[in-house]
Amino acid sequence: MKRFFLSSFWCIVAISCAYAQKNDSLFVKKIYETALTEPKGYEWLEYLCKKIGARLSGSPQAAAAVEFTRQVMDTLGLDRVYLQEVKVPRWTRGRQEKAHVTHSARFATLPLRVCALGNAVGTGAKGLEAKIIEVKHFKDLTSLTHAQVAGKIVFFNNVMEQKHINPFTAYGLAGEARRNGASEAAKLGAKGVIVRSLTPNLDEFPHTGSLRYALNVPQIPAIAIATIDAEALSNALKTEPDLQIYFETHCNMLPDVISHNVIGELKGSEKPEEIISIGGHLDSWDLAEGAHDDGAGCMQTIDVARLFKQLNIKPKRTIRFVMFMNEENGLRGGQKYAQEAENNKEKHILALETDAGGFTPKSIGIGDEAQAAQVRKMRLWQPLFVPYDITLKQGGGGADISTLRPLGTVLSGLQPDANRYFDYHHTSQDNYETVNRREMQLGTATIAAFIYLVAEYGI
Repeated sequence: MKRFFLSSFWCIVAISCAYAQKNDSLFVKKIYETALTEPKGYEWLEYLCKKIGARLSGSPQAAAAVEFTRQVMDTLGLDRVYLQEVKVPRWTRGRQEKAHVTHSARFATLPLRVCALGNAVGTGAKGLEAKIIEVKHFKDLTSLTHAQVAGKIVFFNNVMEQKHINPFTAYGLAGEARRNGASEAAKLGAKGVIVRSLTPNLDEFPHTGSLRYALNVPQIPAIAIATIDAEALSNALKTEPDLQIYFETHCNMLPDVISHNVIGELKGSEKPEEIISIGGHLDSWDLAEGAHDDGAGCMQTIDVARLFKQLNIKPKRTIRFVMFMNEENGLRGGQKYAQEAENNKEKHILALETDAGGFTPKSIGIGDEAQAAQVRKMRLWQPLFVPYDITLKQGGGGADISTLRPLGTVLSGLQPDANRYFDYHHTSQDNYETVNRREMQLGTATIAAFIYLVAEYGI
């Protein structure tokens, strides 16, 4: 009798699981169909890019984006929409940057397309002129002496290598020069730095991005140079090693200002204390419209909320839809969100970030090695994503949600095809026209389907 009971029990479990899988499959299909045939997120992205535009933290445009996304979420019928106050840096670029070669009859007309790095100090109207010392790899700076560097401009010509299958790997490795190059060069007496733009392409667009000044080290001006001009400058130095560069920037760091994270919430019907956060960052660099970085991610996030309401999905766990402020040059929004979560003793079981562009989704990264049990459970949902060419795999996250990891939160991230991302990243080309509607909406659907399963079954 006992053996019969156990056998019957497991049959019931198997039938129940099969029924759940079948129902989930139908529901996931409905999510994808609705996202693709009613592309609201793409419509909102057009307004964000064309009516508001570049949204650097602390700017009037960033404030307009806060109000726009608050109003959009207010129309969706969420249980709560609110602003979370956060103090952010206010950096301004000022007048157009200038740069050219000097003391060289042969290369005097060499074009140098540059832009100031975010958070950098400016040169002012007098500009900066000095000889160049080229460094091919960031680590090679340590082999130079103070006498070799003092009074010069360090030219970090770090190439973003093509050999890596994931361009983000190459970005992380080459990015050390942009992030820390100015301070490391200043320790050796450099007057300024020029950093090769972080893209594997040879193009004419300088890529901005944040630097970090170290404490108790002189702050020196820093610019990024287009990769095609970096190659030309490197070749010119081979012929005339004593040529000099003049560059002029007018950027300035102003006092911090008040801004906001924008948060919408759907309350869980069974386990409201278990919170799932999804989001992107609302701020962008000032060179373009911030369409891929990260307007697409923000509008995908809000569109997931719209899909839940339109399809009458009542999540068992609470879902937060977060527009983080100040990811680009401070991470203050992500820090404030995590701080409030800790202060309120909230239990965030999973956080998903979409901040890799509006391209065709390839996978969802989940958790790390320390969270293997949760990862194994979520990967059981893989069959539901096979029809949509989506892989569930270990390894996910993002800058804004990284602040939740110390609270035990499993970090996740939408991972689109990254091969074109660095064509636009941090450049004047990151505009609405570069985002494909279908690709972006496929990303929305993938996030919504995954979050539906997490809300339904937990981790």
